Amino acid sequence: MPKLKLLAAAVIVGVAQLACAQAQAQTNATVAKAPGKVAAAGVHKVTAEVLSVDPATRTVRLKREDGETFEIQVGDEARNFDQIRVGDKVTATYHEALTLSLKKGGGEAASVSETPSMERAPKGGKPGGTIGREVRIVADVVAVNEKTKTVTLKGPEGNTVDLLVEDPAQLANVKTGDQVEAVFTEALAISVKPAHAK
Repeated sequence: MPKLKLLAAAVIVGVAQLACAQAQAQTNATVAKAPGKVAAAGVHKVTAEVLSVDPATRTVRLKREDGETFEIQVGDEARNFDQIRVGDKVTATYHEALTLSLKKGGGEAASVSETPSMERAPKGGKPGGTIGREVRIVADVVAVNEKTKTVTLKGPEGNTVDLLVEDPAQLANVKTGDQVEAVFTEALAISVKPAHAK
């Protein structure tokens, strides 16, 4: 697990400048509601072109679609560094989703769990891969305040959080003693395509 966290940090730091081009990113978001359930998801996608590759330092110079250039250093964990060529297109796609579900009457112990995931490019191909995680939290509803439109949740470590519930129908459905399950997933995928690929 520590190795995965280190790799995750390296990947995120390595593409931070690529992904921070929010104004240039293609972003899609969706929200869905049903009684006792709300789900939101978003995808952010940024593309850059490889301007230069320095094999000695494993550094790649990139140019975003807005014209900004920057360098990233690719860690030893990334396979197939020698396959990167000037003109290749690097795409970073960040997926995130959050689902909140009401569990009437509770019954499950408050808990938190995290499941990491990682996939690297096959040997011999273009570099790339995906790193992500799913976090699941079950919290107890300890108070409902209709006046302030808040629900107070108590987590597995005893901490409390007040959630604002703007939808009156959703708020009316929540009672003290119920539980809320929150599932948060996120993934960052990096792909490299040859310059001639469309």
